[in-house]
Amino acid sequence: MSEAAAATVHPDHILKELSDLWVSLGKQQGGAGVLRACTMTLVVAAEMGDDWQGLGETIAALMPEHPARAISIRLSGAGERALSERVYSQCWMPFGQRRQICCEQVELTASDAALLDLAPVVRSLAVPDLPLVLWCRSGRLLAMTEFKTIAAMTQKIIIDSEGMALADVARCAPPGVLLGDLAWTRLTRWRETLSQVFENKETLARVDSLHQLTVAHTKAQTNTATYLAAWVSTLLPKVKVTLAPDETCDSLRVSLSGDGLEVRMERQQERLAVNVNGLAHFAGLSMFTDYSMLREELGIMQRDPVFERVLARAVESAYPNQ
Repeated sequence: MSEAAAATVHPDHILKELSDLWVSLGKQQGGAGVLRACTMTLVVAAEMGDDWQGLGETIAALMPEHPARAISIRLSGAGERALSERVYSQCWMPFGQRRQICCEQVELTASDAALLDLAPVVRSLAVPDLPLVLWCRSGRLLAMTEFKTIAAMTQKIIIDSEGMALADVARCAPPGVLLGDLAWTRLTRWRETLSQVFENKETLARVDSLHQLTVAHTKAQTNTATYLAAWVSTLLPKVKVTLAPDETCDSLRVSLSGDGLEVRMERQQERLAVNVNGLAHFAGLSMFTDYSMLREELGIMQRDPVFERVLARAVESAYPNQ
């Protein structure tokens, strides 16, 4: 592991350090050797005050399924133009094997004044011919001009739009770049479960009678609730949608009503309670973690037309006069 600090960093120097790192790891393992694994370059950008220990644990947990050259960017804020770097590895040993599997990690710390220097550094460090994914946890960076330069070289950008205006969400990804929003990812199990309700022939026969959807939510769930409402309205355009802010809810509460049909959904700890005309059943719903959501998003490296339609509908419903 090595570390350097200066007004800028030199990608060639970092690449040499990575090469030396593999030589060192190979010597440590002796005859067993080390397997070098990489399916993408994963760039994580977050503020200096973020939970970097937790982020490190999340990246480490992702590596066995999505091995990557990870580039962590710590945003240090205002100050003199400065970049610093650190190179290290993340290794694990599959059960029953003697050879470790390792991934490379590069940590960059950048002041705001040095953000323009980041794009060429990241471009040089990205693994050739593999996807480059940016997980941006900094709303401040998303709003900065320098973000566009970094975003333009990625294949996918992952954000969490809660707290953002939906009109700004679609603009996070340049044309041709995929967008993943964790506010949408949180709905995967909800959407699957609600769809399963209508696999029943009797329930499906009443689907045309549905006329009212109410989604209760806290302020912190506004975009997630808007996405859910927009998704239902793309499938059932005649349904009247009501978003009901309610700070007493612990999670979303969904009510879908029609003639002879009442569907209610709400989270109860680690399960999703579904009530259809008074008959209740439950589906598993694990607590959302950065790991579980990133694991899902990193597995989607192609266009998601459903999300694209829902985002457009959500923006339209949130800003009807624009």
